[in-house]
Amino acid sequence: MKNNSVRIIVAIGIGAALFFVLGRFVAIPSPVPNTNISTQYGLLAFMAVMFGPLAGALIGLIGHALIDFSYGWGIWWSWVIASACFGLLMGFLSRKIQLADGEFSTKDIIRFNLFQIIGHIIAWGVIAPVLDIVMYAEPANKVFTQGLVGGIANIVTTAIIGTLLCLTYALTKPKKGSLKEED
Repeated sequence: MKNNSVRIIVAIGIGAALFFVLGRFVAIPSPVPNTNISTQYGLLAFMAVMFGPLAGALIGLIGHALIDFSYGWGIWWSWVIASACFGLLMGFLSRKIQLADGEFSTKDIIRFNLFQIIGHIIAWGVIAPVLDIVMYAEPANKVFTQGLVGGIANIVTTAIIGTLLCLTYALTKPKKGSLKEED
């Protein structure tokens, strides 16, 4: 059990650092103010599938807080919480996907993408805009537009990057029952 805990803590640190780098330096500005086309959510979804809901939530929370802090405008907690919730949801929803067993079938790809779509809709269609209104008194039309644009962009980038990360990782693992399987 200790070994697994250390593995998860290391994954959280590495995942949050990679989330920060991708979100800070590989983000593509969108036409909607303060909204980017973000590449880090594919990584977050992959890490949540691999290491579970707690790791997914902490990677999203820490990584997004670091991104906001680095821009100098302060931490925008409504969106940080939404990132953490997306990681948490992906960790819970994708428990049936067993990448460590070298499996990522067509059914798993569909399941992964269905779950990430649900997670992004909840995070960016509900949590972020509602918290923006409650915490910062932002206008509803502005924050729901930002949530819509950000959510759609995140769905697309997660479908591409997240699916490729999961496929690539599964290909590196021996399949159950293969001669390479370690006992």
